[in-house]
Amino acid sequence: MEKIALIAGWGELPAVWAERATKAGLDIAVFTLAEEETVSFADLSLETVSINIGHIDKLIGLIHNNNIKKVLMIGKVRKSHLFSGISLDDRMKVILSELEDYNDDTIMRAVVEEFIKEGIDVLPQSYLLEDMLPEAGLITSEKPDFRVAADMEYGLNMAHNLGRLDIGQTVLVKDKAVMAVEAIEGTDEAIKRAAKFGGRGIVMAKASKPQQDIRVDIPTVGLKTLNLLLEAGADGLIIEAGKTFLLDKEEFCLRAEKGGLKVVAASFTEEGELIIPWGE
Repeated sequence: MEKIALIAGWGELPAVWAERATKAGLDIAVFTLAEEETVSFADLSLETVSINIGHIDKLIGLIHNNNIKKVLMIGKVRKSHLFSGISLDDRMKVILSELEDYNDDTIMRAVVEEFIKEGIDVLPQSYLLEDMLPEAGLITSEKPDFRVAADMEYGLNMAHNLGRLDIGQTVLVKDKAVMAVEAIEGTDEAIKRAAKFGGRGIVMAKASKPQQDIRVDIPTVGLKTLNLLLEAGADGLIIEAGKTFLLDKEEFCLRAEKGGLKVVAASFTEEGELIIPWGE
C-alpha cells in the first residue's frame, strides 16, 4: 500500500482527515508543524514527527527516507510566522528569495512546486473530505430576510473579487458597507473588528479565491467561527458552495438555528456571476 504524508497545520481538519484516512485503511505518516497548535493524533495511535515550518529540506528528506510519493497539506499555516524571525533552512531561504511577493498563494504554490520537483505528488485537500463541501442552497432552514440577503449577495461578491488580489477569503459587511476584510490576522480577528465597528447585525461572507489551488488553503468555517459570529450578534453567514469546508455540520446548524443565524452556500458561474440560491 502506498504511504501518504500528512503535513498538519493548525486547527482540527488534520485530525479529521487522519481519522478518515485511518478508517479507509490508508497508511499515513504525520508531520506536524512546530510553530502551529495541532490537535493530538494519539487517539488514532499515530506517531507524529514535529518539523519547523522553515525547514523544508529536512521535511523533504524525511519524506524520501520513508519512501513516500504523496503528501496532503491541511490545516492553517499562519503567514505571520515568516515575519517573526523563525528559523529558515538554506532551501527555504532560496525559495522565499525567488518569490515575486509574499502573498499566500505565491508562497504555497512555491512549496507545492518544490515537492513536485522532488517527485512528490501533492493531493487536493478535499481528498476524503468531499462531503464537507456544502452544495448551493440554504444550510439553515429559513431564508434570509431582504436586508440579510442583500448583505450576503454584496459580501460574497466582494469576497470573490478581493480574492483575486490574494488579500484574504473573508469579508464582513452591514447594510452593504464593508466592516472588515480578513488579512494576515485571520478570520477570528476580522469578526471581532467587524463587531466593534458594525455592532449587531453583521453578515460574514467567505469565498474561495478565483485562482485558488485546491491542494492548499481551502476556506474553512467551523464551530469556533460560528461561536464568534453568535457572540457578535451576526445575522448571516454565506460561503461559496463546493469550495468551502463546513466542519461539524449537524452541530453547526443546531447552534446557528438556535442563535438565529441564517447560513447559506452559493456558487458562481464561470463568468463570475453569483447564483442566488434563495430565489429572487
